[in-house]
Amino acid sequence: MVTALIALATVFATIIIDVLPIAAVLIIFQLVVLRQPIPHLKNVIIGMVYVMIGLGLFLFGLEWALFPLGEIMAQQLTDPAFIGAGRTGPLDWTDYYWTYLFAAAIGFSTTIAEPSLIAVSMKAREVSGGAVGAWGLRIAVAIGVGLSLAVGAFRIVTGTPLYLYMIAGYLVVVVQTIYAPRMIIPLAYDSGGVTTSTVTVPLVAALGLGLASTVPGRSAVLDGFGLIALASLFPMITVMGYAQIGQWRSSRTARRAAAAVMQTEGKNR
Repeated sequence: MVTALIALATVFATIIIDVLPIAAVLIIFQLVVLRQPIPHLKNVIIGMVYVMIGLGLFLFGLEWALFPLGEIMAQQLTDPAFIGAGRTGPLDWTDYYWTYLFAAAIGFSTTIAEPSLIAVSMKAREVSGGAVGAWGLRIAVAIGVGLSLAVGAFRIVTGTPLYLYMIAGYLVVVVQTIYAPRMIIPLAYDSGGVTTSTVTVPLVAALGLGLASTVPGRSAVLDGFGLIALASLFPMITVMGYAQIGQWRSSRTARRAAAAVMQTEGKNR
């Protein structure tokens, strides 16, 4: 208990030190450059206190709960006694299917709950007049993150270089950018960035480090990182794919409607 309180106090001290420069910049620009009083000063101070408390508790929870949980899950899923029960001989990459499934599930679920993605999807629906659905965008991004973590887990298990996946992925992104609807391209690129935020990053990092530490022959430094890079890549592919599917369905519906009109006019003649 004492150790936890000391760790919590250390986290809060670090948060205060990190937030003070941001507050100083805002105050200096407001008072010296703009020469305006700070509006709603009481609310701003209360909000800053809430931010520091929330960040402190969040970082404390990461260190004491989420990181250990991710590492424990990775260790259990890659335990030879679990994945190779009743088998003799060396393990193959196909024996780690539960690991791939868990990585995809954790990526999908954490992305659905990602606050930054929720904010972006709401704004996208608002400025597009409903043309971009908030839930459709969130699900498309979540599928992308789930696929990226499954592929990332496969990369860690097999030990293949990260750059091969990045080159292939960005080639797909470039081709999609040429053919995808122009309206969705900036949103797709931003969606790749908002997924790597407060909820997703800690669990993804814990999962990658846990897998690299427990899979035989892997290095936590060389193989444990890179999942977040994949998590920012695949959502661009799935969001543009989501828009392309929607465009294809709309054009198909329009063609069917035009064909039905022409058929009706032919009968009337």
